[in-house]
Amino acid sequence: MRIAILPAILLAFGLPALSAEPAAGQVTLPAPEELKRIIREQDLALFAITFETCDIEALKPMLADDLEFYHDKGGVVSRSAADFIAVIEKNCAAWKAPDAWRSRRELIESSLQVDPIPGYGAMEIGEHRFHERKGDGPEKAVGMAGFSQVWKLEGGQWKLSRVLSYGHRPLVP
Repeated sequence: MRIAILPAILLAFGLPALSAEPAAGQVTLPAPEELKRIIREQDLALFAITFETCDIEALKPMLADDLEFYHDKGGVVSRSAADFIAVIEKNCAAWKAPDAWRSRRELIESSLQVDPIPGYGAMEIGEHRFHERKGDGPEKAVGMAGFSQVWKLEGGQWKLSRVLSYGHRPLVP
């Protein structure tokens, strides 16, 4: 019964009814398996840049101008691509010290779920494990967390639009 009244509610508030068809000017998405492959590649590239290579020029085209990032431990991380880039630049500068703590993120492949957002892009949900090492010391798995990300397809380029990072917890040996 509730689902049947949703289109009427949306129309009453001036919102379009839910449809699988994109509106004029919106994007056409690839088939589900191809979409998952593409988003997985975007995900891996994003985290390689932000945790390992610090290639800011490669990062910039991956971000929507209105990027928002919310973190259950750090609060509102960014409200724009410029804010996010500033955070990454600060982290990368700190990692240059010889005895700095360095992190690596590992996607838990079995947790990855990608769903289309018709006419817009895709939402990605999953879990990841974090590894740390001090300086050139040994790496150790230290924590886990969940994440949800929204990717916008704009002009043929996938751009990170929204991020929720949550459920951070230490790994228990």
